[in-house]
Amino acid sequence: MPRFLYSLIFTLCLPLVLLRLLYRAWRAPAYARRWPERFALGGDLRAGGIWVHAVSVGESIAAAPMVRELLRRHPQLPITITCMTPTGSEQIRKLFGDQVGHAYLPYDLPWLQRRLIRRLQPRIAIIMETELWPNLVAECRRAGVPVVLANARLSQRSARGYQRVAWLVRPMFAALDWVAVQSAAEAERFAALGVRQAALTVTGSIKFDLKPAAALLEQADRWRAQWGERPVWIAASTHAGEDEIVLAAQQLILRRHPQALLILVPRHPERFDGVARQVQQAGLSMVRRSEGMMPGMADQVFLGDSMGELMQFYACADMAFVGGSLIAGGGHNYLEPAALGLPVLSGPHRFNFTEISELLEQAGALVEVADAEALAGQVIRWLDDTGVARQAGAAGQAVVKANQGALEKLLQGIAGLL
Repeated sequence: MPRFLYSLIFTLCLPLVLLRLLYRAWRAPAYARRWPERFALGGDLRAGGIWVHAVSVGESIAAAPMVRELLRRHPQLPITITCMTPTGSEQIRKLFGDQVGHAYLPYDLPWLQRRLIRRLQPRIAIIMETELWPNLVAECRRAGVPVVLANARLSQRSARGYQRVAWLVRPMFAALDWVAVQSAAEAERFAALGVRQAALTVTGSIKFDLKPAAALLEQADRWRAQWGERPVWIAASTHAGEDEIVLAAQQLILRRHPQALLILVPRHPERFDGVARQVQQAGLSMVRRSEGMMPGMADQVFLGDSMGELMQFYACADMAFVGGSLIAGGGHNYLEPAALGLPVLSGPHRFNFTEISELLEQAGALVEVADAEALAGQVIRWLDDTGVARQAGAAGQAVVKANQGALEKLLQGIAGLL
């Protein structure tokens, strides 16, 4: 009955959902394409194999090592990856090309999920992190498709949100065949929501298994060689409300280090032009990555207005601020800069990565800042004392290496279900 009411409300709200899609298409034209896939029609679906769902860019990147290993270990099984955003779609094709099938996940209505599963006929469904939908899980169970929640994470805030609709989600959580969860604290939250203890395994985060490619590091060295001997810091995955703080910090940093270069990478592509205007209004000289140019010594900001190059930008920096944390966004992946040996800065809002950020903070690899003055002050301290900065970066890299191994546990669990 609860799922019936959910599906009925979803159906009644479908015109509003489509209006929202139209609005997003107006803001980001890519949303106007491939609408049939939102209704389980079309798409590059490869039947009889492994289905991976990664909602957007971050999840697609996190899933990449797992997908590569699945391709290698199970070459007889085709892989199809679904997502929900154009940026995620672009990232999937950039990572895998035609090695995998790909389509948008349809809206969470029973007949649409049923149609997708009938067309896909998957041996297993692997959902990245916590992108759970009641009808998706229910229709997989009905079709006898085991569902794995991989690299699962659940913040206290998200757990409270689920508890408010426990009448709807408890059957969904109880139906999961295996939850490979990142930490013991998160495992307790999943259990409280109805996941069976026998279906819970603390594997750690596969994001620790990140190994920067040698080609990426070589390309970063070539870029830095073109920029000359100058300090470089990055503000990555920034949200609205953070860019002005970051730019104010850069203005303060330039007083002490006039040659300092800021790499500014907004989180969402529809904001690229708006952020470029903010840089100009701040009176800072800028070059945009989308223009195919490298920053000269007179440039103070390098705007990373491209997709799928965040690790490349990180590899060019001496230290990193991770966005989504100065506003109530919960923060983004702190392990990417840490794996490259960069000291990390974060705002106070870290609830999406509480355990990971605390590990880095306790090791001396992450420093929390609250405003432009604190952000600039810590960057300046690290630029003034590069030995301390290197020590912090090395500590973060050690944390990453010490916690690797989750990917192998995840792959073994998937193999058992297959």
